[in-house]
Amino acid sequence: MNVVAIGGGTGLSSLLRGIKHLVPAKVSDLSAIVTVADNGGSSGRLREEMQIPAPGDIRNCIVALAEDEDILTKVFQYRFEEGEGLKGHSFGNLFLSVLTKITGDFLDAVEITSDILKIKGKIIPSTDSMVDLVAEFSDGTVIKGETEITDYGKKLKGKIRKIWLDPSDVKAPPEAVEKIKKADAVILGPGSLFTSIIPNLLVKDIRDALLESDACKIYICNVMTQYGETDRFTASDHIKALHKTVGKPFIDAVILNTTAPPDHLIKKYLKEHSEPVVADIGNISRMGITVYGEDLLDTGNYVRHNPEKLVKALTKVFEKIKKKHAA
Repeated sequence: MNVVAIGGGTGLSSLLRGIKHLVPAKVSDLSAIVTVADNGGSSGRLREEMQIPAPGDIRNCIVALAEDEDILTKVFQYRFEEGEGLKGHSFGNLFLSVLTKITGDFLDAVEITSDILKIKGKIIPSTDSMVDLVAEFSDGTVIKGETEITDYGKKLKGKIRKIWLDPSDVKAPPEAVEKIKKADAVILGPGSLFTSIIPNLLVKDIRDALLESDACKIYICNVMTQYGETDRFTASDHIKALHKTVGKPFIDAVILNTTAPPDHLIKKYLKEHSEPVVADIGNISRMGITVYGEDLLDTGNYVRHNPEKLVKALTKVFEKIKKKHAA
C-alpha cells in the first residue's frame, strides 16, 4: 500500500514515528509532504539569514522516520544552549542549511540527510521556494508570518477568515505530486489546522493532485482545540476548513478521538484556553464521511494522541481500503 502523510509540526512527526513500523509489512511506500512556512525559532532565523525554506519541520520528520533512533538522530536533534550565534539552533537545522548551500538545492539537501539517517520512507517539502503564510482575521487585520498569525489569534480580536501563501504561485516538487496521485491513502493531520496542515494545501499543485487522486483521503482530527487558531471548533468545523481551502469536499474518512481526558487535565488545558474537540459524529456522517471513532488518548501529563492507538486505527482504515481494491 502506498501512503502519503501531509502536515507539519510535532503532529506529523509523531504520526510518522508510529506508522514507520508498518513499513514494509503493511505499507510498501511511505511519503511525508511537509510544510516549510515556519518562521519562528531556529528555522525562522536560518530561513531569514540564509534565504532557504524553513528546515525545522523537515528535520523532525526525517528523524521520526529514521530506521534506528540512535546517537546520530540525537545529534540531529541537539539544540545549542550556548555560543554566540549558535544558541537556540538545532544541529539538524544547521546541517540542512549547510547542505542546501553546498548543493545549491534544498531538495538535494533533504535527500542526502534522509540517506544519512537511513529513513523508512521519503520526506518531500510541499514547496522548495521561500514562502510566507498570510492570514486575514474577521476584524479585517491582515497578518504575515506563521508565528505572528498564531500570536495575533491569541489576542482573540477575530478568527481567521482567509489564509494564503505569499507568493501564491509557488510550485510543489514533481515527486510530491506523483506520490499523491499514486497513493492508496493520503493522511492529513494531526497538527495545527491553519499553520501545519492547510499551508500544504495552499500550494496549487498539491491541492490539484489531491482532487485528482483516487486515494482514500483520511483526516486525523486533533484531540484539543488550539488557542488562537481553532477556538470552539468542533471536529466537523476542522473538516469544513479543509474543504473550504481545497474548494470542494474531498475527505473520505476521519479518525476521531471519542474519549474524554481526565478532569484534572481538562482544567489544566482550560487555563491555557484549550479544550477537547467536540466529536460531532452526526454532523460528519451527514457530510458523507466515514467516521472511525476510537479511544486515541495517550496517558500522561498531556492530552495528545497515543501513536500506537493511532496506528491501530489507521490499520483498520488500510484494511478496508485493501478489501475495496480486492473486490
